[in-house]
Amino acid sequence: MKKVKSIVFILLVSVLAACSATKDEYTEAAKINNAFKLFEKAQYSMYSGNYRNAVEYLERLDGLYPFGPYSHQAQLNLIYSYYQLSDYASGIAAAERFIRQNPRHKDLDYAYYMKGLINFSTETSFGKEIFSAPMSERDASTARQSFDDFAELLRLFPNSKYAKDTQYRLIYLRNRLADYELHVANYYLKRSAYLAAANRAKYVVDHYPRTPAVPKALEMMVITYKLLDLPDLAENSRRILLLNYPDFKI
Repeated sequence: MKKVKSIVFILLVSVLAACSATKDEYTEAAKINNAFKLFEKAQYSMYSGNYRNAVEYLERLDGLYPFGPYSHQAQLNLIYSYYQLSDYASGIAAAERFIRQNPRHKDLDYAYYMKGLINFSTETSFGKEIFSAPMSERDASTARQSFDDFAELLRLFPNSKYAKDTQYRLIYLRNRLADYELHVANYYLKRSAYLAAANRAKYVVDHYPRTPAVPKALEMMVITYKLLDLPDLAENSRRILLLNYPDFKI
């Protein structure tokens, strides 16, 4: 009798375990299905250009199923959707989060690229063009950050499919940063801070070679060194200027 009871107990436990496993499998399948539906809705919204709706679906997907099969792509799509909505702060935060959490992901270069692109767009946004000072006179912090982001992308992923576009943007940003440094040098010159102006101009020559700002920076070095009564430095700067830019009128 005891043997029969033991067999019945074992069978009962086995049935309950099987039911539990079936329930767990059903729950997991339901989660995947729900995640797919959210992802599908987000994809459709993106293709339709409705990025606000896409963000809502993607944020919900990311919050409910952060480790599901669609989580990585959802996070990448979220970065792009924030970018399209000009929600640059959220886009950068999402890109940095992806980089931090997925250091070996196959699309990590995309996260770096988008981070640089968002900072680049902050720098060159339409509103700034209309209402701000000329480009060379604006604060260059976002331009510098964008430059650093793109430079890091090329350092880590020199063969990335985003490398060519990144190189073009880096050229633009180098010119932009050089122009800003030259603007600061002019600011010091107008206020008779000749040493500060000379040092800023020299910074352009040393750190941004082959940019259009270099000959003007050398000219400023000639002017400021003369005002500082440093004739040897002034003459050396003049020789370098005329040697490299013979058509420049000084």
